[in-house]
Amino acid sequence: MGKYGSYSYPDGSSFVGEWNDKGQRHGLGHMSLTDGAVYDGGFSNGFFNGLGVIVFSDGAKYEGEFAQGWFHGHGIFWRADGMRYEGEFRGGRVWGHGLMTYSDGSHGFPRQEGFFQDSKFIQKKRSTTAVSRAQKVALLARRQCE
Repeated sequence: MGKYGSYSYPDGSSFVGEWNDKGQRHGLGHMSLTDGAVYDGGFSNGFFNGLGVIVFSDGAKYEGEFAQGWFHGHGIFWRADGMRYEGEFRGGRVWGHGLMTYSDGSHGFPRQEGFFQDSKFIQKKRSTTAVSRAQKVALLARRQCE
């Protein structure tokens, strides 16, 4: 049976939420990290898992699916400079179908849509399904954390 509580770690990070019987973060929770990042969402056996939202100290943000602590599945990532990626992630990297939008035109074009591998644009291709799924997942993650 799970428990609910809070804990402040020796490094200055803190957690408020659900715990399993092994003393691991498990279920829904809120974690403040020492670098100023804040995570709200699901945990499994100590790791960010399921739906969640993380806001980094520089203003970057990710809303979406996590697995074993990584961005993994569908989601939306915003960089502090306004770049946005909507689509698929694997192991913490942009990997799969998606849409990258640059607000400042720094790449000579406003957007790239297609297949990405290891955070690099590989092939231009319509990615409507992946982008739509990422938007829905991000909305669900945001709602779960409200």
